[in-house]
Amino acid sequence: MARNKTIRIGLSARLFHPKEGATGLESKTLQVLEQSIAQWIMSRDVLVLMVPSILKDGPIHRSNIRLRDYAEYLDGLVLQGGADVSPEAYGEQPLKEEWTGDRVRDAYEMELLHEFVELGKPVLGICRGMQLINVAFGGSLYQDIPTQFGGSGRHQAEAYDLHHHSVRFEEKGQFERWFGGADGGRVVSIHHQCVKTLGRDLVVEAVSSDDGMVEAIRHTGRSFVVGVQWHPEFHTPGRTDLLDCVPLLDAFHAAARGR
Repeated sequence: MARNKTIRIGLSARLFHPKEGATGLESKTLQVLEQSIAQWIMSRDVLVLMVPSILKDGPIHRSNIRLRDYAEYLDGLVLQGGADVSPEAYGEQPLKEEWTGDRVRDAYEMELLHEFVELGKPVLGICRGMQLINVAFGGSLYQDIPTQFGGSGRHQAEAYDLHHHSVRFEEKGQFERWFGGADGGRVVSIHHQCVKTLGRDLVVEAVSSDDGMVEAIRHTGRSFVVGVQWHPEFHTPGRTDLLDCVPLLDAFHAAARGR
């Protein structure tokens, strides 16, 4: 692909399902993206397009467009954060009703991930996106960090995007090369689920400095498939207290350009 060609990055949709008894927008299925993640991806002059879920048996069926067609048209994929990955996706039952997750979104994003990987196109998973990558390759998750992981670090707080903690990169890993060292830094990381067992051909690239929890993974195959548990889109310019995630973004864009 020519270097001066504008690359096209697909962004998976967050799904909001109809609420029982609601009217107006809340009675509809909504597919949205969070502005901050789109703007972070676009900070390197690329086009970002949200990829809608496609229901073959939906009430309106205008064409034969498939998720495969999006994968063929786009140069890379970002799986954004949001609802839990359902424990059923990795062979468990939810321990609490509120940990059920979103099986509809799981199926949609796993198919999307599969299509991009099959075509050898790069995928970057953010928060839930990293967890989905791990599950899609056969891994599992802790459904609830406080009751199952037992680590000392805090990974969820009411402060939301103001909550951050330190991570360190694995020595001799790809992140160490991208960022120029294994020191890592402070990241905005908000989640109550985390990686339990790694999926096939996945390696750990970063862990929480406090308790060793997995904070970044990478697939060892030929394609760029990377997930981070933290939210690089919340690392606003000028925040010297947070890790500068430009090297990660540049590596993803370089992969999308075929370099």
